[in-house]
Amino acid sequence: MGVESDVSWNADAVCRTHGGLTDLFFSDHLSDIALAKRLCAHCPALAPCLQGALRWAEPAGVWGGQLFRDGAIVWQKRPRGRPPRIPRPEHDLPEVPIPGHLRARAGRHPTGGGGGGR
Repeated sequence: MGVESDVSWNADAVCRTHGGLTDLFFSDHLSDIALAKRLCAHCPALAPCLQGALRWAEPAGVWGGQLFRDGAIVWQKRPRGRPPRIPRPEHDLPEVPIPGHLRARAGRHPTGGGGGGR
């Protein structure tokens, strides 16, 4: 059964079992996004959640440990305004590994794999 017809996986998802977290997963605040990603990192539903978000091109939010905007994974996010001269640790979002079978669909991380980025 495919993800689109079977969403029973979401019954075990951390975001579903701990009520009141919806705002956290759809926040624009880096601290909220970081916490949402940390919760996803240990969620038993990470892989099917991410698979569904990729398939449905979710417009926004943290899904399967990844931040989505306009249907694609956002690899980096910074707060509004001028970047600080000294990077702040709270602006570093945790990296949640993408399950192997979903890596090709997720796109290439700008600093990872096959030559790296800047």
